[in-house]
Amino acid sequence: MSVITKELDLGGKTLEFQFGKVARQADGAVVVKCGDTVVLVTVVASKESREELNFLPLTVEVVERMYAAGKIPGGFIKREGRPSERSILTARLIDRPLRPLFPEGFRNEVQIIATVLSVDQINAPDIFALNGASIALAVSDITTEKIVAGVRVGRVDGRWTINSTFQELEHSELNLVVAGTKDSIVMVEAGAREVDEETMLQALEEGHKAIKKLVGFIEEIRDELGKDKREFSLVGVNAEIEAETRKIATERIKKELCNSDKLAREEAIKTTKEAVLSELLTLFPEREKDIKNVLKKIEKEEVRTMILNEGTRPDGRKLDEIRPISCEVGALPRQHGTGLFTRGQTQVLSVLTLGTVGEVQRLDGLEIEESKRFLHQYNFPPYSTGEVWRLMGPKRREIGHGALAERALLPMIPDESEFPYTIRIVSEVFESNGSSSMASVCGSSLALMDAGVPVKAMVSGIAMGLVKEGDKAAVLSDIQGVEDALGDMDFKVAGTSNGITALQMDMKASGVATDILRKALEQAKEGRLFILNKMISVISTPRDELSEFAPRIITVKVKTDKIREIIGPGGKMIRSIIDESGANIDIEDDGTVYISSIDRESGEKAQQMIELIVKEVKAGDVYMGTVKKIMNFGAFVEVLPGKDGLVHISKLAKERVPSVEDVVKVGDKILVKVTEIDKMGRINLSAIDVEEGK
Repeated sequence: MSVITKELDLGGKTLEFQFGKVARQADGAVVVKCGDTVVLVTVVASKESREELNFLPLTVEVVERMYAAGKIPGGFIKREGRPSERSILTARLIDRPLRPLFPEGFRNEVQIIATVLSVDQINAPDIFALNGASIALAVSDITTEKIVAGVRVGRVDGRWTINSTFQELEHSELNLVVAGTKDSIVMVEAGAREVDEETMLQALEEGHKAIKKLVGFIEEIRDELGKDKREFSLVGVNAEIEAETRKIATERIKKELCNSDKLAREEAIKTTKEAVLSELLTLFPEREKDIKNVLKKIEKEEVRTMILNEGTRPDGRKLDEIRPISCEVGALPRQHGTGLFTRGQTQVLSVLTLGTVGEVQRLDGLEIEESKRFLHQYNFPPYSTGEVWRLMGPKRREIGHGALAERALLPMIPDESEFPYTIRIVSEVFESNGSSSMASVCGSSLALMDAGVPVKAMVSGIAMGLVKEGDKAAVLSDIQGVEDALGDMDFKVAGTSNGITALQMDMKASGVATDILRKALEQAKEGRLFILNKMISVISTPRDELSEFAPRIITVKVKTDKIREIIGPGGKMIRSIIDESGANIDIEDDGTVYISSIDRESGEKAQQMIELIVKEVKAGDVYMGTVKKIMNFGAFVEVLPGKDGLVHISKLAKERVPSVEDVVKVGDKILVKVTEIDKMGRINLSAIDVEEGK
């Protein structure tokens, strides 16, 4: 295949797609370029079907090479290690809109790898990796039912931007990634600065306009360059087995669906399924997997029918009803801030720790951002759902949920100049039955208030669901686990009373139209405000004082040329300040000095020492100095830390002095006056003029 290049102008930016030059043994490959950002995306499907699986074995990997930004990895090994959080989030961004495109019963392993080859610090590679994955699938011999594309939408001074650059996003009201087909939207990921619902809908519409153009472009590429589609065997269920299973199981499963207690409901359904399975295995031995698949399908259908036709949910709630909520702050004795948020059978404890500016997270990656001072991390242990699995590092889902909550809270975090702390929140999921990520937003917002962080407003979050069959559609507020698993949409919205700060949506069906999104956003706002009022009833404003166990930070501003004086030769001066005062000190390049200590006295002592070091010595000033060195012609006296002056032997006493040692010794304290600072900066002192009062 010869090298072919296609170009598309989108939002005033030229996208270039190159085929046939590299990765020619992959089933599909494309090199995507915008500016000097370059991403290679490949896709390969296995030849054999994994028929024993009951899910689509799709994996997406995003490979970041530090050479892409002209960097060498940090540490001793000098080789890229585990994926960064950014690459994991990008992999999720690609996986979520592509997964629903594969046919039901597709069980061949599919691997998509996006390798970031170059970044220009202007154009973010994630959106090009997403579109590259869609194009690679389109030109491959792998079967998918539709084509999706994605764009990033921003809004700067009322003007919409498509595939916004890093620089545009700095001034944008929102950062929205939306993916969809020609007909509908299938995935949304957004952070925003308290935008209203109407603005968010307009952003989605603007994004969908660009998506339609992109999908049309991909279709043209597919028709021109695409391979013939390979024959894949799809896993299905024998019609006789399905009919017999439905006859025996449908009514029995339906009877057990309505129970507000998750564990009791799951146990009852499990018992019923086991009984049905035992009966059917006598008729269809060795077809256990097929029977289980039909039982799962029956459960899904009955839950959806109950919601659409009867307006009843498994736990008996109305469609827009929120589960009982309780909130608590100060749940732990020594932590800097805590928030315990319980909603139904979902419970999250968020624990906040305040640190110094020197404790920011250093980012060794391809991003422009080199550090983070606000971190939110989310943990989902097995006991939260009554299960057992091996505890290892955070899974992709945990990283994604943590990032979503962080994005929701970030617009409310005060600037470093106002609140010079590093803030880390860890959300521990104690119990889960739907939307623990939004519970972590609520718990973390409570923890921020409890810690006394001067946040701009409190943030709450809610997860919405959708059940849609034909013309019937039901939007569900505060979905629980079974509704998430068996529904068509997972739609999470977080924000303040003024507007949305974060949004995430995933569709399991073919997509969703704008009118349904509008209804979901309006219903989500009502639920979000309801939850917010419950939180405000517990704590409405940040505490006036920080925890007694939190560090106290004093900020001192010095001239940049004074930084080296504070540090001293080989760090000698700053180490002595730390040792003597007991405080920690961080110095920024702009001359901002952060002094942190648990007790105020240590901080104030360090502040006084620093102020003395940077204080200017002026002619005419009088100091109580310390004799540091004696020479035959006079004594060197330290008048301020690190600042010595010479008292000539003739200026030590009014009468003639045979020897300097006759008057002073090293370590003596003497009162001296600055008589002159010469052109070379040398300080001349006198003990006589002080005595004469001159």
